[in-house]
Amino acid sequence: MSRRARVSPADAGLPDGGARRRTPGLRREEVAVLAGVGASWYQWLEQGRDISVSPQVLDSVARVLKLTSAERRHLYVLAGLNPPPPETAEADQDMCEGLHRLIDAWMPYPAHIMDGYWNCVMYNDAAAMVLGMRPETSQNCLITFFTDPIYRARSKSWEQNAHQVVAQFRAACSECPDDDGFQAVVAEAKAASPEFTELWERRDIAPGGQLAKELEHPVAGTLFFESTQLRVPARPDLTIVLHTPQPDTETAAKLERLATPEGRREAMYPVAG
Repeated sequence: MSRRARVSPADAGLPDGGARRRTPGLRREEVAVLAGVGASWYQWLEQGRDISVSPQVLDSVARVLKLTSAERRHLYVLAGLNPPPPETAEADQDMCEGLHRLIDAWMPYPAHIMDGYWNCVMYNDAAAMVLGMRPETSQNCLITFFTDPIYRARSKSWEQNAHQVVAQFRAACSECPDDDGFQAVVAEAKAASPEFTELWERRDIAPGGQLAKELEHPVAGTLFFESTQLRVPARPDLTIVLHTPQPDTETAAKLERLATPEGRREAMYPVAG
């Protein structure tokens, strides 16, 4: 009812009814007509009765009531259906500057941001110095994991993490099984890496979460991290990946030194690690 009240007849392309309209917004009968459903059925829907609903009908109601993506998903939940994939609201499209400030504030620890296909959108200086992220490599984090010689030379936990990385990417694919973008990444990874192909064919699946990583940096030495994936509710197409030094190691102190001007100069050249 509250969603009906905020949509005026003019917004819906209807005459406002003048003085005859006692309440703001749309009447139930008007919503039913605009959504192409019966008036009684729509009344039962608002009353939460046990009726049969379909995604197509709910989408029609959501369109008439001008529901946001979050409200549309909530409508599905109220109707007992699996909600559709989240969408990015127009007002939240331009969040990149704020997210860039976020990962820069994570310095001197590595951080980067991926899109839904695991393409790297941005990374901070520590990710470049420690993980070897750089413009000339593939910008897809899955492809880089299997093909970048610098990262593989530095990653002492590569073997134990490879299975989990592939299982997490399969979980991301499962959210959009018919998406051509995911299929393109998988095809490229198969062409580039027999190791990926072998792991992919296992069909294991795991949610994105934390990974323990051990890296051998040519300047800083041995580094131990917890890599954590964080989703951005307002930007469901983005994932923030933060690398946190593991406790009871000297990783934090080593990264502090690596971020100094002297440490940066030392790290500029021995990138082959």
